[in-house]
Amino acid sequence: MAEQPQPISPVKNFFAGGFGGVCLVFVGHPLDTIKVRLQTQPKPQPGQPPLYSGTFDCFRKTLVGEGVRGLYRGMAAPIIGVTPMFAVCFFGFGLGKRLQQRKPDDVLTYPQLFAAGMLSGVFTTVIMAPGERIKCLLQIQAATGETKYNGSLDCAKQLYREAGIRGVYKGTVLTLMRDVPASGMYFMTYEWLKNILTPEGRSVSDLSAARILFAGGLAGIFNWAVAIPPDVLKSRFQTAPPGKYPNGFRDVLRELIREEGVASLYKGFTAVMIRAFPANAACFLGFEVAMKFLNWVAPGL
Repeated sequence: MAEQPQPISPVKNFFAGGFGGVCLVFVGHPLDTIKVRLQTQPKPQPGQPPLYSGTFDCFRKTLVGEGVRGLYRGMAAPIIGVTPMFAVCFFGFGLGKRLQQRKPDDVLTYPQLFAAGMLSGVFTTVIMAPGERIKCLLQIQAATGETKYNGSLDCAKQLYREAGIRGVYKGTVLTLMRDVPASGMYFMTYEWLKNILTPEGRSVSDLSAARILFAGGLAGIFNWAVAIPPDVLKSRFQTAPPGKYPNGFRDVLRELIREEGVASLYKGFTAVMIRAFPANAACFLGFEVAMKFLNWVAPGL
């Protein structure tokens, strides 16, 4: 069984989740850029080496060719989206827990926590899908040397002009396929680790910063272990020219398996896992610190 503090305050979760999301993006975006470039690099011609031989080669070439700013390319879109997205994410998790409780003090099982986390993934997709689309397009345009979009807002405007709202939300189904099960794993793992790391007779809310960082970091790794294959498909689909994949993710999957094998579904694995621990550790620490601050300054909020 797992112990969760109740009740959930939507307002506090909004601000605390937003702050945690900002921490996550700032720490994790450079390796997210590397991940997307590895996932979307073109297939090399026969006899030619790939554009990037691996995570560290991609990191080196990006840093040498574009400087530190290149690693933070496209960060505006996720930064703009993280406050409402993580607010909705943490609120959705709290709502999912509440919906499964018969009484406010009911303690949920880990499968119930997984289900609550899955609900949060559904909630966040509405905000996440367009932000992911814009981010991926900006990240790969710098790698190809073409400059079609002059920033996140210009990218959104062009997508809407070319294909309407469907163009902005291209890849939503794949974002759902990635985020729903991954969010379930994310929150369930975090709650499980918090309970394991809490000394007997102590409250989960009294965990040290180091233990919160450890629990949050491992939760991020478990999250991405589930999310990587659909994330590869999503990145490829969202950055493809219009009409390339008329049957959606099924065409992307068939092409990847046929041309590059099953291992292609784990492109960017090293970059993802290197990023997952510090980024999500920062997210949960930011969330917990913000919640304690809000409980101190506004206990009745």
